[in-house]
Amino acid sequence: ASFASSAPGAIGASAEAPAEPIVAHAPPVDRRAYRPIAISVGGESVTIRTGSVAIAAITSCTNTSNPTVMVGAGLLARNAVARGLRVSPTVKTSLAPGSRAVTGYLEAAGLMTPLDALGFNLAGYGCTTCIGNSGPLDAPIAAAIESNDLVVAAVLSGNRNFEGRIHPLARASYLASPPLVVAFALAGRVDIDLTTEPLGEGSDGSPVYLADIWPAPDEIRAVIGSAIDPELFRRTYATVFEGDERWRALPVPSGDRYAWDPASTYVASPPFFEGLSFDSAVGRDIVGARALAVLGDSVTTDHISPAGSIPPWSPAGQWLQAHGVGPLEFNSYGARRGHHQVMLRGTFANIRLRNELAAGREGPYTRHLPSGDEAFIYDAAMRYAAEGVPLVILAGREYGSGSSRDWAAKGTALLGVRAVIAQSYERIHRSNLVGMGVLPLQFEPGDSANGLGLTGRETYEIVGLADGLSPRQSVTVVANRDEAAGGDGRLVRFETIARLDGPIEVDYYEGGGILPAVLRRLASEG
Repeated sequence: ASFASSAPGAIGASAEAPAEPIVAHAPPVDRRAYRPIAISVGGESVTIRTGSVAIAAITSCTNTSNPTVMVGAGLLARNAVARGLRVSPTVKTSLAPGSRAVTGYLEAAGLMTPLDALGFNLAGYGCTTCIGNSGPLDAPIAAAIESNDLVVAAVLSGNRNFEGRIHPLARASYLASPPLVVAFALAGRVDIDLTTEPLGEGSDGSPVYLADIWPAPDEIRAVIGSAIDPELFRRTYATVFEGDERWRALPVPSGDRYAWDPASTYVASPPFFEGLSFDSAVGRDIVGARALAVLGDSVTTDHISPAGSIPPWSPAGQWLQAHGVGPLEFNSYGARRGHHQVMLRGTFANIRLRNELAAGREGPYTRHLPSGDEAFIYDAAMRYAAEGVPLVILAGREYGSGSSRDWAAKGTALLGVRAVIAQSYERIHRSNLVGMGVLPLQFEPGDSANGLGLTGRETYEIVGLADGLSPRQSVTVVANRDEAAGGDGRLVRFETIARLDGPIEVDYYEGGGILPAVLRRLASEG
């Protein structure tokens, strides 16, 4: 279903709010395919099925900064509680605004109590569900989803809903305004037409519709006028840098250089300058390369470098456990982005990644060639590195779309990928690849990996690099359909466009990336 008001701030970015919810009519749904699964949660017998809401989160530092939608959510919760509505225990609810000022005015207006009553308890301030910090689902819910292959949803007032980001078990994630997060939590499912179907049954046994409890614009404005004033924000931010007792008790090291802790699993000295010499090898031809992954269209930076939870079975999870960190203390990839050993193992580790070399298996998998052994992408990359084999990535359109995450390029480079060959790129990720010394090549218009008959089992030569590059010059790629990997031995030669879009990018690429290039320049200047 597509909901017009599910964009963040749907009630209105200003103090003006519509008199009734704006919801597009959903197409008819054949619910016979959605068999309910009976489970027990907290001693209560409930059901869950495909289409159920598993996570409902009022979150995001940006969207919770709008008092109109936050007051609207509180009033909607108040009206729902008054009518006797409740949220099913199969829905994990949370409230995580970006500022203490939000809970300040909600408390002043008496709206925290109804939000709490519906389960929207304060989880903290800052990044939570939006960055993938959703936490685990209750064990019976998780077991029902996994054993029955249910497609359940997360509904959040965040600004990101990339595939696999919000929660590993929530295959569908929808962005909604805070009031609609409350509404979908009450409904318990996303396959609902909120204009014609009730959210639930009230305490008097009658159906309750969204229009029955939607707050009026005048009421929202009245609450904002009475509960919010400049003094609230002055009080809130006067002590914002003081922190709590635990923060103030942290030891502060002295000295003008950071004291690296070799035992830390959060922060480590990055390896970007290791082995640096004045002779860069990046500008040399790439010979005998293997494809680490063959990907389709719209591969996001969340596919390349996920920010969310770290599965215990993943290479990053295994590394953390080997270093004494239990799964409950994993935190997220985003929280551990200061440690390259975690982030390197997390590159291409999205649980929803679809790599054609993995023969249809979804997740961070590939196939080492020519052995044919299936492996984690990280493990295969390390095996190739030990064999001295450079790597390439084949991809479709819009490679690197989504968040401009720096680790999507950093991790790619550290895995040993020398070039990406795609049909098109997202602007910032392409630039980041150049900055890390990875060559972004673009298929000529009309060409693609599939159109050229490339399967990823070939060996690749990218020639002409040693002669020097110029912006957007043509670069020849030769793919050898390796007989050892099941090919016919035929060569496929095709032209690509070097997506070095200006002279400075040529300098950065040929210098091994922006950091080595700048360091060499500083050293040469004495």
